[in-house]
Amino acid sequence: MSSFETLKREGDFKNPPEQTSYPKLHNLIRPHLDSFNAIFDGGLLEEAINDLPVYHLYDGHNRRLSVWIEDVQVGKCMVPERDRASLDRNVYPRECRERGITYRGKITATIGFKLDDHEPRFEKKSFGHLPLMVKSAQCHLHNASPEMLVKHKEEAEEFGGYFIIHGIERIIRLLIVQRRNHVLALTRPSFVKRGSSYTQFGTTIRCARKDQSTQTVTLHYLTDGTVTVRFSMRKQEYLIPWVLIAKALMHVNDKELYELLVQGDEKNTFLKERVEILLMSFKKYNLYTKEQCLAYLGSKFRVVMNVSHEISDEQVGEELLRDILFVHLNKNQDKLNLLCFMTKKLYSLVAGDITADNPDSPMNQEILLSGFLYLQYFKEKMNDYLRSLKMYVENEGKNKKIDFINDNYIKGILAKLPSDIGRKMEYFLATGNLVTETGMDLQQVSGYTIVAEKLNFYRYLSHFRCVHRGSFFAELKTTTVRKLLPEAWGFLCPVHTPDGSPCGLLNHLSHQCEIVVEEGIDLYQKKDELILKLIEMGMIVTEKRPLDSLIVSLDGCIIGYILNSIIKDFEIKLRRLKIKQEKFKMIETAFIPQTNGGLYPGLFIFTTPARMIRPIQSLRYDLQVEMVGSLEQVYMNIACVDNEIINNVTTHKEINPNNILSVIANVTPFSDFNQSPRNMYQCQMGKQTMGTPSSIYHHRTDNKLYRIIYSQSPIVRPNKAHLDYGFDQFPNGNNAIVAVISYTGYDMEDAMILNKNSFERGFGHGSIYKSEFIDISDKRIKGEPICHFFGIDEQGKQDHPHLDNDGLPYLGSKIKNGDVFYSYINTITGQVSFEKYKGLEDAIIDRIRLVSDENDGPLQKINITLRIDRNPVIGDKFSSRHGQKGVCSQKYKTVDMPFTESGMTPDVIINPHAFPSRMTIGMFVESMAGKSGAMHGICQDATPFNFNEKFMAVDHFGEQLKKAGYNYYGNEPMYSGIYGTEMRADIYIGVVYYQRLRHMVNDKFQVRTTGPVHQLTQQPIKGRKRAGGIRFGEMERDSLLAHGVSFLLKDRLMNCSDFTHSLVCRSCGSILSVMNVPESAVDYAGKVTCRFCDHDKGIDVIELPFVFRYLAAELCAMNIKLIINAE
Repeated sequence: MSSFETLKREGDFKNPPEQTSYPKLHNLIRPHLDSFNAIFDGGLLEEAINDLPVYHLYDGHNRRLSVWIEDVQVGKCMVPERDRASLDRNVYPRECRERGITYRGKITATIGFKLDDHEPRFEKKSFGHLPLMVKSAQCHLHNASPEMLVKHKEEAEEFGGYFIIHGIERIIRLLIVQRRNHVLALTRPSFVKRGSSYTQFGTTIRCARKDQSTQTVTLHYLTDGTVTVRFSMRKQEYLIPWVLIAKALMHVNDKELYELLVQGDEKNTFLKERVEILLMSFKKYNLYTKEQCLAYLGSKFRVVMNVSHEISDEQVGEELLRDILFVHLNKNQDKLNLLCFMTKKLYSLVAGDITADNPDSPMNQEILLSGFLYLQYFKEKMNDYLRSLKMYVENEGKNKKIDFINDNYIKGILAKLPSDIGRKMEYFLATGNLVTETGMDLQQVSGYTIVAEKLNFYRYLSHFRCVHRGSFFAELKTTTVRKLLPEAWGFLCPVHTPDGSPCGLLNHLSHQCEIVVEEGIDLYQKKDELILKLIEMGMIVTEKRPLDSLIVSLDGCIIGYILNSIIKDFEIKLRRLKIKQEKFKMIETAFIPQTNGGLYPGLFIFTTPARMIRPIQSLRYDLQVEMVGSLEQVYMNIACVDNEIINNVTTHKEINPNNILSVIANVTPFSDFNQSPRNMYQCQMGKQTMGTPSSIYHHRTDNKLYRIIYSQSPIVRPNKAHLDYGFDQFPNGNNAIVAVISYTGYDMEDAMILNKNSFERGFGHGSIYKSEFIDISDKRIKGEPICHFFGIDEQGKQDHPHLDNDGLPYLGSKIKNGDVFYSYINTITGQVSFEKYKGLEDAIIDRIRLVSDENDGPLQKINITLRIDRNPVIGDKFSSRHGQKGVCSQKYKTVDMPFTESGMTPDVIINPHAFPSRMTIGMFVESMAGKSGAMHGICQDATPFNFNEKFMAVDHFGEQLKKAGYNYYGNEPMYSGIYGTEMRADIYIGVVYYQRLRHMVNDKFQVRTTGPVHQLTQQPIKGRKRAGGIRFGEMERDSLLAHGVSFLLKDRLMNCSDFTHSLVCRSCGSILSVMNVPESAVDYAGKVTCRFCDHDKGIDVIELPFVFRYLAAELCAMNIKLIINAE
C-alpha cells in the first residue's frame, strides 16, 4: 500500500463517520474500559456487596439489630438537582475539563436493618459521588459515534479509559501481580527470617474471589519437616500448623491425610518420612475432630475478627476458613485437595525433584486491571462504613440509651455518620494513594494513578499500554526483576522500556497482546460445561490418583487426572475445542510435561480474567487463529517465520514477527537495521516530541500543551501500523532534506545546522498553550458576603486599554511581564484591584472561559489560556526517529549552505560522525526511501523484518532512485555555498522525518545578576522560577582550588553571594560583641563599643560572608566563642 490516504482522512475530519475509522486503536485500551464496565454490567458490584459481612449491633436489652448493605446504585454525571435552569441535565466530560471539576455520578445505597426476627427495613443513603471512567457504560459518551463525539466537543476518535479529577485526566496504571489461582513453588532467603526453624522453601497461591478481590496463602517448610500455613488479615500475619487447617476443613483422620499426601507414591521415602513427622507433630495439641479444630481456631481469632458474642468458636473458625483460606473455592473438599497439592509440591521442591517457579517471569504473572482495583477499594470503603456504624452504636451505648425500635433513632445515626465514600475514591484517583486498613493483598500503598499527559499522541497512548512491576521492586538493589526473559516473547515489548531507574520495571504490552476481561468472567460461569467436555476427552474424576497420571487443575481446583499415555491426544483435542468453539477461545491450557528437575508437571487450565493472551496461527487447523497465554506458550513449539517450521514438531506459527513489539516500537522505521539501544531511545524521545496532541485545543485546559504548527505525514513509515492506529491524525514532525556532511564546525558533537530559509518557511515552528484558573472568591474573608467581581472603572480603562469592560483582556491581545492581566472590583469599597502577568515570556490571550460553580452563584472563576510562540532557537533539541538527537547549533543562510547540482539546499546538516558508533543504519535506509518516495509521490513501507539477504533494502530503494534519475546509493555531488566549488566527495543526502523535542532553551536557561536572597543567610536563593542562582557546590569549589584561582573563588563565594561588612574588636576578636551603644535614653546616636572589653578602641571594619556571622551566632548560642584574628 503506497497511498497516504489523505483524501479519506480529510473527509473524515469534515464529515465524521458513524463508525470509528480505527477499531484497532480502540482495542488497545479495552482492558481499562472492560474492567470498569464489568463492575456494573458484569455483576462484580453485586458480588462485592454480597461478600460484605452482616454486622450485629446490641442494645441494653440484648436486642440484636443486623445491618447490611442491600444494594448500591451509581448514576451518570448530571447537573445538581438545585440547578433548575439547565435544559440538558447531562454533564459531559468536556464541561468537567473546562470547569476543572470531577466527572462523577451519584452513589445511592440501600441499607438493610433487621431487629431480631422482625421484618427487615430498608433505608436509602447517599454515599456521595463516584468518579466515572470516560466512555464506560456509566458515561454519556458510551458507544458514541465519531459524529456524536465531535458534537460534544470531543476528539472524533476519543477512546476514553481515564477519569477526570478536578479537570485533569488521570488513569489507574496497570500493575503486574502474581497469577491468580496458581500454586508457585518459591525459594526465598527472606523466608528464613520468619523464625528459628524456617527454611527458604515455600509454596504460595494468590486466590481471587468472584468480585476480583484476592487473598494470598503461603506454606512454609520447617527444618524438622513440618509445614505451617501463613496468611495476613488486616495487615497482620498469622502462622498456623498445617494439620490444624486440614482437620478443620474436613472430617479426616491421620491415615486419610497420609493417603491424600502420598497418593500411592510409596517408593518416595523422603515424602513418606516428612508426612509422618507432619502428622506426629500435631499430637501435642490434643485436637482430633473437625469441631475441636474449628473451635480452637475460633477461640484464637475471635478478638481479631471482632465477631458477635452470640456466635460460637466453631462458627468463628468456619468463617475464618471461608473468608481467608482459598477463597476461590466454595467446597471444603476442594480446599483440602488444594492444600495437599501445595504441600506435595513443597516437598518435591525441598527434595530437589522440581525446580522453583520464577515469580519474575510473565508465565507466572497477570495484570491488576484498573476496574478491579477500583472495585476492591470501593468495597473496602463500604465495609469501613458498616464497621464505623457498629463502633458508633457501641460508643453511644456507654452514654445513652439505645432505641432500635424507633425508626428515627436509626435515621439519626445514618445522618450523623460521615458517608462520603465518593470523596475517598476521588482522593485515591487524585493522589494514587490507598488509605487501607486491610492492605488489600497488595505490596504498595501509593503510585496507583498517573496523569494521562497529552504531551503528544505517542505519550498519551503509551500510558494506557504500560505495565509497572510495582514501586516495591523499584527500591530493590538486585537487577533480577528487571531482566527481559524469553517467556515475555509476544506479551511484553523488548524495546519499549525507559532507560534509567525504571528500566525493566516499566514495560509496555506488545501491540497484539490482549488482556482477558469480559470473556474471563463469562467463562468462569461456564466451568461445569467445560468439565463435561474434559471428561468426554478422557479426564478421570476420582478421589484416588491413578498410577502414571498427571493432575488436571481448573482455575486452582483439582478436578481430575489424565493418564500420561493419552496426554498428547488430550492436549490436541483441547486445542481443537479452543479453535472451533468461540466461547472457549480464551481459555489457557498449559501442559507441563514430567521432566527430571523441571517444573511441577500437570495440566493447568485457566478461564479467569486479567490474563495476558495473544493470537498465533495453528498449523494443524489451516492457520486458524488460536489465542495462547503466557504459561502455555512456554511449552509450545511456535515458529517465528516459515523457514523455522519443522515437520511433526512445530505446531504453531507467528502471524507476524512484529507482534513482539509495542505500538510505539512498531512505528520506528526500519528498526531491525538499528542497534537495539537506539530503538529504546526513540521510544522515549518519540514521547517527548512537540507534536499534535489534540485537535480540540480550544476545549482543553491542560496546564501546558505543546503544538507543532506545520506538521507533516511521514513519507517513510511502517504503513500498516501507522494507518491502523491513526497516527496521521496527530502528526509529530516534518520531512526534512538532510545532508550528511562535515560543513563548518557547527555540526560537531551531534549538533545540527538548520537552513534559515527552511526556518523562515515554518520548519519546526510551534506554540505552547498554558491555562490558568483564576478564582477571586479567595480574595474575600471567610464568612463575608461575595463582594468581588470582575470589572474595571473608567480611569482603569484609560490606563489599561487592553482590558475590556469586564476587567478581562481582549482575545488576541499580547501581554508581557508586568502588564496588567485582569482586574476586579470590590463592590463594598468601590476599590479596583489589578493583577499583573508574572510570566517571563510574551504571551497572546488565546481563550477566556467563564467558569460557574455548582451552586449557581455569581461569576467568581475564570480560565485564561495563553499562547506562547516557540519557534526554534539555537540550543533547541531535535531528533530523527532513530535515536539520533542533537541541538540546533546555527541557522545558516541559504546562500552559505551547500547545494546540489539541481540547486537544492538541505534543511538540516548533520555530522557523519553520528553514525559509526551508533550504528543507526535504519536512518541511512530511511534517507534513501524518503528520497525515492518524494520523487515518485508514494509513501514507503518501513515495517521491520520485511527485508533480508535475498530481498535487500538497498537494492529495492536504489532501483527507485535510479528510475528517478538519482544515484543508486543516494549520494550526490554538492557545491560549497561559500566558495561555489564542487566538493571532492559525493554527499549522502535524502529525506528523513525529523521531530522537534520539547526540551527548549527558553524553558531551561537560567541567569541572575541581582535578585532575591535568603533571609537567614543572605545568600541567593535557588530555583529558576524565583530568579534564583545556580548552585556552586563543593566539587566546583574544589576544582577552582585545584586551579589556584583564589580571586575567582572569592568573587563567586563571597563578593557575588553574601558579601557584608562587619565590625570586629581587635582586643577580644569578637564580631558579635561590637555594637552601637546609645549614650543616654534620649541620644540614639551613641558610639560603637565592644561590650566584652567595654571600650571603643581597636574596632575595625572587615569584609566577610554574612553566613559566617550567622555561624558565629549559632555557636554563641551553644556557648562556644568564636575568636577572629584581625591583625
